Amino acid sequence: MNEYRYLTELSERYPVLKQTENDIKASYEIIREAYENGGKLLIAGNGGSCADAEHIVGELMKGFVKKRPVSEEMKEALIAADPSRGERLAGRLQQGLAAIALTGHPGLSTAFLNDVDGEMIYAQQITGFGKQGDVFLGITTSGNSENIMYAAVAARAKGMKVLGLTGRDGGRLKGICDAAVVVPENETYKIQELHLPIYHALCLMLEEHFFNQ
Repeated sequence: MNEYRYLTELSERYPVLKQTENDIKASYEIIREAYENGGKLLIAGNGGSCADAEHIVGELMKGFVKKRPVSEEMKEALIAADPSRGERLAGRLQQGLAAIALTGHPGLSTAFLNDVDGEMIYAQQITGFGKQGDVFLGITTSGNSENIMYAAVAARAKGMKVLGLTGRDGGRLKGICDAAVVVPENETYKIQELHLPIYHALCLMLEEHFFNQ
């Protein structure tokens, strides 16, 4: 396995990101350790960053560039549970890395917005979903989105690691993070353009580490 080759490739394709290489590596290692110890990744953002959160989940929860077939034990268990459906499932299901985008769940989100406080919706989900050993990734181009800050504080209180994917000067989020990747751009769309290859690299590195077949 050589998952770090994706980090090298990222810097070669996007030289402007060379200065973030150590922070990307640190973020990867924090997520990897969480997965190795049975944890999960919780992700949140607003607007385009909301879409990025969903995108990351899509790359982690199924095969990205690898097929990730389920284990032989799982195949046998599926067939034992239902020989017909189990055989089809065994041939199609893929292994995933547990990740939840807090940007969904409209029933919960709108209830909390209506009944309590809309800025704390992500923090409420951290309180319900999160546990010690999990990781929270907050995506905010400014680093100052208040709902992301509330979520980061809740994550810290739960004993979770906190990561940030931001731009500009990293904002307030940078100060609470265990690792923060701050891309060297100031305009929102330019920051978002650089976020995508970064989280793709993170997902590729994780897939390479956990699914080396």
